Amino acid sequence: MNAGINSNQAPEPVGSYPHARKVGNLLFLSGVGPRKRGSKEIPGVTLDENRNVIAYNIEEQCHSVFQNVKFVLEASGSRWENLVDVTVYLTNMKNDFATFNKIYAQYFPNPETQPCRTTVEINALPTPIAIELKCIAILGS
Repeated sequence: MNAGINSNQAPEPVGSYPHARKVGNLLFLSGVGPRKRGSKEIPGVTLDENRNVIAYNIEEQCHSVFQNVKFVLEASGSRWENLVDVTVYLTNMKNDFATFNKIYAQYFPNPETQPCRTTVEINALPTPIAIELKCIAILGS
């Protein structure tokens, strides 16, 4: 098995894990959120003094998450079009799914090459974010 891969553009992991790991011709990405590298700030999130979310923009977070996934794919020798499976974690399905789904369709416009997808609602994520993606891609071009 190959060693873990880390992108120098994607946000630093919040725990002890790599951004991705290659196994055979598959690439497994750890959960990717919308944070920016080198910052604890989260695009589209407003926190109070206790770091509780008081407002967030799911659209801004979606675009940031997709960019971070691209960073990890590129650092690993893969690319966006090679995604075969995406698990989406949302903290508010009722309010955010329609917006997420609309943006997702913009990033995957061709139904014939769209990855499989599962979307689940969860209570919380390790940082005060509203979305995280877990992805599998094939390697190569």
